[in-house]
Amino acid sequence: MAFHIKNPGTDLLARKVAALRKTGLTEAVHTALLHELEREQSKPSLVELGIDFARELRARGNPQKGRPAHKAFRDSLYEDD
Repeated sequence: MAFHIKNPGTDLLARKVAALRKTGLTEAVHTALLHELEREQSKPSLVELGIDFARELRARGNPQKGRPAHKAFRDSLYEDD
């Protein structure tokens, strides 16, 4: 299956990578895409980032210094003034 790179800048980049690696264009593009996919998949998900943030926040907190969250306080968070 053949493909055609229509963007001249992208074509030039692919040809430079292929020349540096002494491979064909298809292999150069395949390797570059494979590396990019691996890089993207190794990033933590938004859920993982949120969990890490919550853990760090909890570790820095001091429950003994906090005030109790009684019903009136919680209700005040949802009031429209």
